[in-house]
Amino acid sequence: METIQIPENLKAHFLRLYQMAICDDDFSPLELKMLYKLAEERGISSKNLDEILLNPINSKSLIPETIEEKVEYLYDLTIMIWADGIVSENEYSALKKYVEMFGFLEENVQDIADYFIEAAKNGKTKTDILNDLKN
Repeated sequence: METIQIPENLKAHFLRLYQMAICDDDFSPLELKMLYKLAEERGISSKNLDEILLNPINSKSLIPETIEEKVEYLYDLTIMIWADGIVSENEYSALKKYVEMFGFLEENVQDIADYFIEAAKNGKTKTDILNDLKN
């Protein structure tokens, strides 16, 4: 059986997604399904995701570098928040923390978080958001 090497930055991303899912004290089955769906979209099996979650790495130092990667990761985090159709105060605060952690200017953090939440509510895709940024 072939072992798949998952990059450390992708492991860190899935640990952040898991943290986002549990930060509202109501870990919804919809959030869990979304976590596994996002893993599948990136070619990560359920077994590999379980391993990532059970053997966490230090994700603080693994920050996405390109704007495209930052947008992808923030989009995934927002989709995780919106999976149950509710944005709790804890989830909103966590999203803003990640926006800032990813290197966006402090004065833009709230607007960026609000933009991603609205995008998720309106069904925008990552591609839509990246196209918005280019225009």
